[in-house]
Amino acid sequence: MKDNEEPKELRQNLTDSAVAAGRGVANLVPVVGPFLAEVIGSTIPHQRMDRVAKFAIELEGRLDSFGRNLMETQLSNEEFAVLLEEGLRQAAGSTSDERRSYIASLIVNGLTSEQTEYAESRHLLRILGEVNDIEVIWLRSHRVMTFGGDETFREMHKEVLEPVFATLGSTPDELDKHALQESYKEHLAQLGLLEPTYRTDIKTRIPEFNSITGAMEVSGYRLTLLGELLLREIGLGKDEPAT
Repeated sequence: MKDNEEPKELRQNLTDSAVAAGRGVANLVPVVGPFLAEVIGSTIPHQRMDRVAKFAIELEGRLDSFGRNLMETQLSNEEFAVLLEEGLRQAAGSTSDERRSYIASLIVNGLTSEQTEYAESRHLLRILGEVNDIEVIWLRSHRVMTFGGDETFREMHKEVLEPVFATLGSTPDELDKHALQESYKEHLAQLGLLEPTYRTDIKTRIPEFNSITGAMEVSGYRLTLLGELLLREIGLGKDEPAT
């Protein structure tokens, strides 16, 4: 018997369990919970309910009294409801506390900001959904580009950020790691979060080109305005500690 051919009674029992779990979340976090409970039963697999509960706690924990009152009034706003539902789905699919924290921060910032529209927050949330946790670390590493800066953050994520270079003497494992590191930065650039800087001749200032591909040689990457915005909205902006 295939998974989607399970008896109707069993499917109903699983649905009932998910709904009951949703009610538990609602009781745990009184502001956010009731709304989440409405969509949990039909959209979130039961085995991911622990992630939903952690996300709800993280989300409500970021709200002050003003934010709680504002959220209660905005739950009837369809634009905000869609944003919150998408955040819930991403949180249910997340595997790390950090990711759930990013999503919760983005939603709260979208709720309490006077300038950010919910459509803009949804756009940022979709971009965040395309960036994995390692790529978030790489993006954050470009926030401070001065030599010797951001030492605490770089030391904390040394295993990720330690550059691996491809040379004639590199092992296959080193070549693989180098390729992955480059792919993370290239993907962030494709999303508009980083932009490449190009190598130029010291004397002529003319860009150098790759003899094989014909493309300009990339010397590094820098944070874009969109990248800065995303970091700020997920709680990793300039006013946040480098952790």
